Amino acid sequence: MRKVYIYKKFERFWHWTQAALIFFLAVTGFEVHDSFSLFGFENAVMYHRIASYLLLGLIAFSIFWHFTTGEWKQYVPTISKLKAQVHYYTVGMFKGEHHPTIKSPRKKLNPLQAMVYLGFKLVMAPIVILSGLLYMYYKTFDANDTIIISDIPLDIIAWAHTLGAFLLLSFIIVHVYMTTTGHTPTSNIKGMLTGWEMLEDEDEQNKEEISVEKDEKKRIK
Repeated sequence: MRKVYIYKKFERFWHWTQAALIFFLAVTGFEVHDSFSLFGFENAVMYHRIASYLLLGLIAFSIFWHFTTGEWKQYVPTISKLKAQVHYYTVGMFKGEHHPTIKSPRKKLNPLQAMVYLGFKLVMAPIVILSGLLYMYYKTFDANDTIIISDIPLDIIAWAHTLGAFLLLSFIIVHVYMTTTGHTPTSNIKGMLTGWEMLEDEDEQNKEEISVEKDEKKRIK
């Protein structure tokens, strides 16, 4: 095993700030829905709007960072070892089987993670953002008789925004659980806090891949 610097400073800042903003948006959003009382309705609306602007700004910076650094390639989906990865998470890791993929600075995500995170960026986040903006500026669109937008019932937009919020919360809950599936239950969290993780060296990786292939052959038989 060797200690590798795998998560850059902005990557860690973006990750934790995004998580904090999503949680805060969830709290204020559910208060707006009258699920509980914490800040008060008017304050909850104001805080929710401010947090949404901050999240939009963070997303804009993260998109710029991903494309200028080439980190967007981490999210390119592949079906290679996808089946093995699903098997590992659902059955294999509970039997002590070897992980089918090896993490590295150039390959931080396994095939399943890449596919799920891409779905988060292209489906879940856009649903929440677009529906939130439409809901926030609905009166403006309606007053200006904006084509199509003004014809969408407000309750449909609110429903779509709530659906997106639940999808995001589900994603975060699963994401938090998956952080416990590293070499130790806290190794992935420590890695995202410090940027450093303990990864296998090349010889260990080769041995690991051979072990994974043997496990896969046994499972097929």
